[in-house]
Order: sequence, then structure tokens, then C-alpha cells
Amino acid sequence: MNKLRLKHLLCVVAVIAAGLVSRKMAFIPLWLGDALWAVMIYLLMRMIFIHTCIIKIAAWSLTFCFAIEISQVYQAPWINHIRSTLIGHLILGQGFLWSDLIAYTVGILTIAIVENLLHTQPNRH
Repeated sequence: MNKLRLKHLLCVVAVIAAGLVSRKMAFIPLWLGDALWAVMIYLLMRMIFIHTCIIKIAAWSLTFCFAIEISQVYQAPWINHIRSTLIGHLILGQGFLWSDLIAYTVGILTIAIVENLLHTQPNRH
């Protein structure tokens, strides 16, 4: 695994931890956990498609997040059974919320801007 992929993987682990902690702290707004979930998706896509431009990764990530959220409109027993498990709940969510789409957009825009700024900074030694 190259260094850049490893850095993204470490960021994914940190974002997952932050997202889980955000759900345990009552003073942290729920939308922040949703934004962090979207950041995690972005970082996973970036890790897989390491040489793809930031805009494409952001678009793919946002499309994936929106698709998962829109899939929550579908409430068949078999998928609700999956959603009732911890992993199913963390990945697929429970019910559709318009506010989640906003949180995903904020999260992905934020990480894309941060990554772009980091890539345009001159190397300092």
C-alpha cells in the first residue's frame, strides 16, 4: 500500500471514530455525524481511485451518499431487517431525511476543499 493510500486509510479510521463519538455526545448535532459519514465515503473513494481528480471523487461520493439516502424511502421487510443490525444501520441508515442530503453535501464539499487546499500548498521543508 503506498503512502498516500495509507494516509487516506488512517483518515478513514479517524473519521469513523469521530462519527461514532459524535453519536454518543448529546451536545454534538446529529447532522455532524451524517457529514462525517459522507467524508468517510469520500476518503474511501479517494483511497480506491487515488489518481482521480477531486471534483470527480466529490461527485461520485455525493451520488453514492444520495443514493443510500434515497434508498431509505424503500421500506421492504428484508431491507429493514438489514437496517435493524448495527452494520446495516450505520451503512444504510433508517429513514429518509432531506436534512441528511444537506449534511452529506456540506461534508463532501468541506473535505474536497480541504484536500484541494492541501494539494495546492507548496511543500515546506
